[in-house]
Amino acid sequence: MNYNNFTIVVCMLLSVFCFGQDSLKTIVAEPGDGILSLLRKQGVDPYEVFDEFVLLNNDNLRDSVHLIAGRTYIMPAVKLDTVAIVDSLQIQSKEIKELESVSYDIFGEKHKNVIEKSERLKGTIYYLVSGHGGPDPGAMGIYAGKAIAEDEYAYDITLRLAKELLSHGAKVYIIIQDPNDGIRDDFILEIDHDEVAYLDKTIPLNQVARLKQRVEIVNDLYKSNKGNYQRLIVTHVDSRSEGQNIDVFFYHHEHSKNGKRLAQSIHKTFEAKYKKYQPNRSYSGTFEDRTSLYLVKKTHPAMTFIEIGNIRNAKDQVRIVDPDNRQALAKWISEGVLLDYESE
Repeated sequence: MNYNNFTIVVCMLLSVFCFGQDSLKTIVAEPGDGILSLLRKQGVDPYEVFDEFVLLNNDNLRDSVHLIAGRTYIMPAVKLDTVAIVDSLQIQSKEIKELESVSYDIFGEKHKNVIEKSERLKGTIYYLVSGHGGPDPGAMGIYAGKAIAEDEYAYDITLRLAKELLSHGAKVYIIIQDPNDGIRDDFILEIDHDEVAYLDKTIPLNQVARLKQRVEIVNDLYKSNKGNYQRLIVTHVDSRSEGQNIDVFFYHHEHSKNGKRLAQSIHKTFEAKYKKYQPNRSYSGTFEDRTSLYLVKKTHPAMTFIEIGNIRNAKDQVRIVDPDNRQALAKWISEGVLLDYESE
């Protein structure tokens, strides 16, 4: 992954300090609004100001990604175009708050900038494997009359998770990569077969060969990083009978104490989120050992294997195809990861 260091000047935060919130433009969220659509309706490029919007409104967002209908939100400032405005800001402030940011091309042009949130995961290493890919799309479903594939959605969630972990200082290896599919904010993710394994390896057609390749890559990296804190997270989208919807659930190796705690920490986070945001609905996801799974059995780092939902079930599809939901899933997983690491 190529990246260059640079800083982002958060003009809106400066405006808050200088002028106070009363002088800022606000907007009331309507039913069905998401952050991206709300910003677009205001004539703003959502990808330029998304992070500023979240920083300004974090206390008024449901899990940092969902708007609440009827709530009032502060709009980020648009790019400063006039000298007069720039001079006004410079006169009224002696400091500009700068946020360190790193660019990762793998996330795509719109999402490549990763702003540092903390160093809570500094010194940790995470290997992220999204299910299937290359010649194998994985489980298939139909949404809005179009075919959708497991590997595309597992990959998108994995990228979002990688970005969250990086923002807290972790070192992240994305084992399955797509050269031209970064994080995508679409409901229908187009199916392709150009994914490769880490360091541009062709993904084999044979299932056992595919799994063996991933195990070898992870174990070789684990060996080269010996002595460091290392964890593995595998993401899949399950396929069961069409009528069966499932909650997110987690597997770990039966003899891995650390893997069990990782799975348990993420599971605990999901339970808390469901209790907070869906109080009338119980969470039935589980964490359990399942050493029969090839990656669970053969990989060396402590790990958890995550099943996001049933791609063939209409209710689960809502969770999977909505980009805001995929972002929430990634954020919840990352919070579980933080809980796990900080309970060491």
